[in-house]
Amino acid sequence: MLLDLSRLGVLFLRSSSAIRAENLVLRRQLEWYIERGIKAQRADHATRVSLSVFSRLFNWRDAIVIVRPSTIVRWHQLGRRIFLRWKCRAGRPPIPPELRSLIRRKASENPLWGEERIASELLVKLGIRSSPRTVGKYMPKRPPGQPRGDQRWSTFLKNHAKGILACDFFVAVTATFRMLYVFVIIEHRRRRLAFVNVTAHPTADWTLQQLPEVIGEDGSHRHLIHDRDRIFSKHLDDSIKGLGLVEVLRSPVASPKANAICERVNGTIRRECLDWVIPMSERHLRSILKEWSAHYNGGRCHSALGPGVPDPPRELAMVPKSGSRHRLAAGALVLAKSVLGGLHHEYSLATARAGV
Repeated sequence: MLLDLSRLGVLFLRSSSAIRAENLVLRRQLEWYIERGIKAQRADHATRVSLSVFSRLFNWRDAIVIVRPSTIVRWHQLGRRIFLRWKCRAGRPPIPPELRSLIRRKASENPLWGEERIASELLVKLGIRSSPRTVGKYMPKRPPGQPRGDQRWSTFLKNHAKGILACDFFVAVTATFRMLYVFVIIEHRRRRLAFVNVTAHPTADWTLQQLPEVIGEDGSHRHLIHDRDRIFSKHLDDSIKGLGLVEVLRSPVASPKANAICERVNGTIRRECLDWVIPMSERHLRSILKEWSAHYNGGRCHSALGPGVPDPPRELAMVPKSGSRHRLAAGALVLAKSVLGGLHHEYSLATARAGV
C-alpha cells in the first residue's frame, strides 16, 4: 500500500499527456497478455485493498481485467463490513491492562480459585468492582485434560517438605586411592545438611546407628527418602520402622529425580569441595566435610530459598538498610572469612569505627 501511494504521488507530478501515453502503452501490453490467455497470479490481501481503494478514483470497470467486476464489488462489501464491525464494537469497553495483569496473576498463583472467588477478592479487599464473567474472560486457559483445582507439584512439595529427610551415599577417593563412602542426610524444607559422616565399610547396621542422631524423638520429621542401593536393605527399613520415628519411602528403580534434592547436594559437594581438595585419610576427609557443611548451612546462599541461607547467622538479620540499591549503608565495611583455605569466602557487614 505504501508503495502504491508513493507511485500515485509521483503520477500527480507528471503532465497529463505523459500519463495518457503511458496508459495507452500499458493497455496495449495488457491486451497482448489477454490474447495469449496468460492468467495472473492469485491476488494477495495487499493487492485487493489497493485495487479496491484506487478503483474509486476512475471508471474501473473498463480498466481492471485481472478480476471480475463482481469480485471488486464483493471486496468493497467486505471492507465495509470490517469497518463497521470495528466502528460499532458491541459490549463493554475492555478493562485496564493493570487489572488484566492482576487477574492473571491471581489465577496463576491460586489455581484453586475460580472467577467468582477472584471477583470477590477484587471487590472486598481492593475495592475493584468487576463481574465474574469479565474475570473469567481474562483468566489464563488451562491445558486440556487438567481439571480445575489441581495444585502445582511445587506447592505439594512445599506443603510436605517440612517433615521430609533424604539420605544417600557417594564415593570419595583419598590420596592413596582408598575408597571411602560419604553418608549425607538433608532436610527438604530448609535445604539444610542435617548429617554428614564418612566410613570405609558402609553397612546397614552402621547406617542405622547414624539415623537416631538426626531424626530424634521430637516428631518433626515424618518421612525418610532413599534409593534402592544394597546398603539400604529391607532389614534396615524394618529397623527404622521399628523405631517408630519416620516412615521410609524408597524411590523407584533407576529414578534419581525422585530423590533429586539429595542427588543435587551430592553433586554440589563434589563440584564445590572434593573436586578441589585431596583428602589424605578418613579423618582428613571428615574434617573437610565438617568445615564445608558449616559453610553450606550458614554461609552459602541457596536459590531455592528465595535466595536465602538454611541457618542464617544472627548478624544476617541485622544488616543495615541502604538508601540506594547500588551503595552500601553509611559507615559499613565488608568483611571476608576464608573457608577451606580460601577455596570459598563468606562475606558480612560490620560498622566502621570512628577514625578508621
